[in-house]
Amino acid sequence: MVNIKTAGKRNVLTGAVATAVAGAAFGVVALTGTATADTGATVRADRDGPRPTVVLEHGAFADSSSWNGVVARLRADGYPVVAAADPLRGPHDDATALRGLLDHIKGPKILVGHSYGGSVISEAAANDPDVKALVYVAAFLPAPGESALELTGKYPGSTLPDALDPVSVTRPDGTRGTDLYIRQDKFRHQFAADVPREEAALAAAGQRPIAQTALEEKATAAAWKTIPSWAVVTTQDLNIPAAAQRFMAERAHARVTEVAASHAVAVSRPGVVTRVIEDAARATR
Repeated sequence: MVNIKTAGKRNVLTGAVATAVAGAAFGVVALTGTATADTGATVRADRDGPRPTVVLEHGAFADSSSWNGVVARLRADGYPVVAAADPLRGPHDDATALRGLLDHIKGPKILVGHSYGGSVISEAAANDPDVKALVYVAAFLPAPGESALELTGKYPGSTLPDALDPVSVTRPDGTRGTDLYIRQDKFRHQFAADVPREEAALAAAGQRPIAQTALEEKATAAAWKTIPSWAVVTTQDLNIPAAAQRFMAERAHARVTEVAASHAVAVSRPGVVTRVIEDAARATR
């Protein structure tokens, strides 16, 4: 396990999980690629062949722009990248959407999930021989039969329930449901204590909701059982307690990097996240 320390006093994680958990991410200006991973980056090759396409799956309250800093670094290093759009409706439906994109991208792939996106990649990558590695960034690694809500409640420390703003919605079939947002006045403290205040404020205003049922839905597949995995564990996380992240990563025999960062580590520490992704790419070629 690699430990990465930052200056400053660690936050003490307090509180208990009540009714929901989810991932954080940020949406301001997205660096986008096409579904064919033709992002304009120079794809470098060596004696082992071309570099794999890195497919990034964001978490709740987010869009693909939460990966901006990571995308820029991967492109500069010659990796083709696609930051996928996660519908945030439920692990099964979201994994089905992601599989459509994966089937369209030819060649080897590295799949990366942040927070709730970890649940999605765990199902989407199952039985896909082109997915060479999984990278979990402050993420869920559920086993079949487990939900995001259950895993977060396994250990104390999440303060997310008190920050949630539930909104009643009508689904396309006419039934009623609940979408979850984060209260804007609590967004930075809850998700992004180490992100500049103005950037966090913009992200709070542009957040996308997740269906409450998505956090309660039980996993049906766990690709980490057969695909080599890496994990970034965030020790100042107020969404998914570090103890829960460690439990899941160790169970998956993932190669773990710990960093003293908030849940928004891909935004606050993109260099660390990029390094772990590239380590996974090199190790599985």
